[in-house]
Amino acid sequence: MDDVTVRVGTPEDFNYAMNLARAATMENGIVEPDLRKMADVIWGALTRKTGIIGVIGKPGEKLEGGVLLTIGELWYSREIMLEEKVIFVEPEFRNAKGGRARKLAEFAKTTAEELGVPMAIGVLSNSRTEAKIRLYERVFGKPAGVYFLYGGKTGLDDVAEGGS
Repeated sequence: MDDVTVRVGTPEDFNYAMNLARAATMENGIVEPDLRKMADVIWGALTRKTGIIGVIGKPGEKLEGGVLLTIGELWYSREIMLEEKVIFVEPEFRNAKGGRARKLAEFAKTTAEELGVPMAIGVLSNSRTEAKIRLYERVFGKPAGVYFLYGGKTGLDDVAEGGS
């Protein structure tokens, strides 16, 4: 029986959501994170003022994974849309049964559908990129473009440890 579910994060999840965000930036960040800025964005989503967070895990306990979505305007329009900031699953749960990354992506898709707004979501990673793209294509369909990262690399752990 598949018992992995995604629920809407609440303010009670703040510290655990911050832990996920720190882990995500260490694994896949491009530049050093600003914890205050991260806290502001996460709090805004947990309180449903500027977005929403879908999480896997019980309230008040360590989270297995999450997806951070913000809502706002594009630079050229007053119309709103969702923007995925990060989907992250803790490493110890990535190979476990339940398809956590897929469920988080489906939560994002359902949120956009329920709000009736478009969503921008993508893969910006130098690690397991092809597998992530295949997952996103299964959930969202064909991509609408591609990202390039010039003069940088994802994964602050690699940079801090002198990795490639």
